[in-house]
Amino acid sequence: MKKFLRFLGILFMGITSTVTLLGGVGTTCVALNAGEYENMKAIANFQWLYILYVLAGIFLGILGIRVTIGLIKSRENAEKSALLTLVLGIIIGGIHMMTSRALRGSSMPVDGVVYITVLTLVILLIFRLPKVRDLGLYQTETKDDLSVAGGLTAIVSGILACSVHLWAGPTHIIAGVNYADAFHNTMMFSGAGLLLTGIGLITRAVLFQPEHRAMKQAS
Repeated sequence: MKKFLRFLGILFMGITSTVTLLGGVGTTCVALNAGEYENMKAIANFQWLYILYVLAGIFLGILGIRVTIGLIKSRENAEKSALLTLVLGIIIGGIHMMTSRALRGSSMPVDGVVYITVLTLVILLIFRLPKVRDLGLYQTETKDDLSVAGGLTAIVSGILACSVHLWAGPTHIIAGVNYADAFHNTMMFSGAGLLLTGIGLITRAVLFQPEHRAMKQAS
């Protein structure tokens, strides 16, 4: 149970960090060229604000990745840093949602990022309950477990990056153009890198787990 809960927290923190970063990067087109899109002209006069949203999304995404690594490596105060990052993400995302709804009548796809962030925060808050906290989910580093948790998280994040033009496409199609695919090559290379990293970590966990090492020494 401890391993599963540990992995669950790491996975959702990794997913949240990935979609937050992708959301920040994805807002760039609108923030810099809102006047070019008919349904985005309402926010053209608030370009400075949307540039701040871009910077905030990128910053929180990178911070979230750093926190996820901290959870994987059981760094001191990693859980508190994760909670703080999630709360900041919800606050900024919530303001972003309200702004977009007031100006253009819709806040998608920011909504999805905020909902995922809220879900991850709920999961980590449950981990703070006395009986669960006593398990010490992120207080002890176990290399084999870390490789699996980190590897699977990297694979899921890689899949999200590679497929962003598919799952984010419906909310990014303007005049028949899918702007979620604006950074196609960058997303493909980044996603592929995460996939390879994840596969490498899991392979290392399988090849160098205690049972395997014992069998190798015996032979």
